[in-house]
Amino acid sequence: MCRNIKTLFNFDPPATHDEIEAAALQFVRKLSGFNKPSQANEEVFHASVARVAEVARDLLSALETKAPAKDREVEAAKAKARAAKRFA
Repeated sequence: MCRNIKTLFNFDPPATHDEIEAAALQFVRKLSGFNKPSQANEEVFHASVARVAEVARDLLSALETKAPAKDREVEAAKAKARAAKRFA
């Protein structure tokens, strides 16, 4: 999986529209191999991002868990600590 695509499920507060769009964009970029599509592919590229984002929103709203929601700030601090250890 692309390292830039982050887990969006079971967070408090829930994933924002922008976070879901960003994940969809990363996913379509990974699949297509395009960072920025050519003019010939631009329409289908952006339509695909929109469709992936819609499906992602549907998925996130339908998933269920009994686990407590993760705190974004705590998870961000953990990620920074891992990165500091990894890249120190």
